[in-house]
Amino acid sequence: MIYEYYKPTRLLEATELFRTKQVEGGKPLYFGGGTEIITLFRLQEISLDTAIDIKAIDAVRIHDMVEGYFAIGAAVTLTEIQTKNQFPLLTEVAKEVADRTARNKITLGGNICGNIFYREAVLPLLLSDSLIVTARGKDINMNQLTSKFNEKMLLEDGEIFVQAFIEEKYLHAPYIARKKRQQWDTGYPLITAAALKIDNHIRLAFSGLCAFPFRSKQMEAVLNDPGLSEDEKLNRAIAAVPGEILDDVEGSKEYRLFVLRNLLEEILVSLERV
Repeated sequence: MIYEYYKPTRLLEATELFRTKQVEGGKPLYFGGGTEIITLFRLQEISLDTAIDIKAIDAVRIHDMVEGYFAIGAAVTLTEIQTKNQFPLLTEVAKEVADRTARNKITLGGNICGNIFYREAVLPLLLSDSLIVTARGKDINMNQLTSKFNEKMLLEDGEIFVQAFIEEKYLHAPYIARKKRQQWDTGYPLITAAALKIDNHIRLAFSGLCAFPFRSKQMEAVLNDPGLSEDEKLNRAIAAVPGEILDDVEGSKEYRLFVLRNLLEEILVSLERV
């Protein structure tokens, strides 16, 4: 049961409140859209007694260009990302998550930091070498996303994801994003693929292929090797997938591999010559 609800207007107020409630023996939790938290709470898969709503904090609502970087806050919803469309690759990925009603609530931070392993919104951030800002207590830090994300967001207890910064050059680079489902139009994905070409190099990231989202530089190296034929690129890239291929109700391992090969071929056709 949630006994206390707070809606701070300053970042420090939120992080200090979290720390205070922990010291008092409570179970505080930050939330933005709250879609996943409400579901998991009803299923008794998480416990909390203090809800700290971050949506009134300006720092997590930023959604604009700042000195050559696209700055986007953790509490920006997927619908807002689609509407403003400042980073087209992020828009393409975000608009395929769930349905419109859910995207009105689901936030960038909620998708990336959530327990549901797809976390598709992180793919464009991995491809664009994004920087992220996090806060814990009075400490505010900026790091490369790759130092804070490995299969999932690596946040310390009480640490909050505040915002991400993407260098402007990535916003206009050639890209492709595809989401493949075996079932209905808004069901969980079989595979989500995102690719971006920068400095004449194709970058790749996937969700739904393994039990975690990832960018694979090993797969990229194979796909960008001019000395390999297309078949060799596809075969070696598939062999370089950095984890066990999922085999679940959304699709078998064999079917995912079939879809992956088609996606890689489509990425090559779309980006190799641009």
